[in-house]
Amino acid sequence: MVSLIQALEIAGLTNPGLVREHNEDAIGFDAEAGFVVLADGMGGYNAGEVASGIAVEVISHNLRELLGQHPPHRPLRGRTLPAAYDLLAESVRQANVSIYGTAQSQPQCAGMGTTLVAGVFFDNRILVAHVGDSRLYRMRGEEFMQLTRDHSLLQEQIDSGLITPEEARYSANKNLVTRAVGIEEDVEVELSEFETQPGDVYLFCSDGLSDMVDDSELGEQLMALSGNLPLAAGQLVQQANDNGGRDNISVILVAIKREYPAHWGLWSRLAAWLS
Repeated sequence: MVSLIQALEIAGLTNPGLVREHNEDAIGFDAEAGFVVLADGMGGYNAGEVASGIAVEVISHNLRELLGQHPPHRPLRGRTLPAAYDLLAESVRQANVSIYGTAQSQPQCAGMGTTLVAGVFFDNRILVAHVGDSRLYRMRGEEFMQLTRDHSLLQEQIDSGLITPEEARYSANKNLVTRAVGIEEDVEVELSEFETQPGDVYLFCSDGLSDMVDDSELGEQLMALSGNLPLAAGQLVQQANDNGGRDNISVILVAIKREYPAHWGLWSRLAAWLS
């Protein structure tokens, strides 16, 4: 059976950009456990940095522990979807509780929150959780496409036909998100599942990249440099800075090197059926 660390190559980079004094983004990933987390914090002085840090720390800790206890492809007892759904959603909810509690108890952190995009790789699939406008893209062959849909006022305006995607690039409402982790007691997490293929490259990023670099440019950079993920990550950050670097910039790239099917033996199938 192929292990995830044999199947996944991951590289990540975060940069403050050219305008902000502090980096309020945070990233985390673990190829062996098969997960990626990227958070873009918001709030008062340094509070965004606290929120994104809590999110990445809590989610990474939970997933590392829970994925070791529960095979992500098997449903938990009494459930029908793969365990990855429950484990990822619960990890984001725990991060929400931690951030919200900290904001309530520490005045300097009042109102802080973070956008989030996270992924769990299992059984030739990726399960994605996202809240806000941090994004996931996929390059497959010559096709580069956005897989997540922003939770933002701008996206709602596009969906309702009030503005075009081209007009949206120059809108003053770019950073108005309609969901964030830690702002309220509960958080609505969007989960999406996609099949992966060897050769795919997945780009997780904060809006500091996607606001500064056109999707077409992102795709061109990835296509040219997908054989060297650390170099590709560095070039994407550099491109955002070359275009103004008005926000913090975070990038995580994941290349699928080979298939990683789950091991479904007879006893595994029977245990899943009985649960």
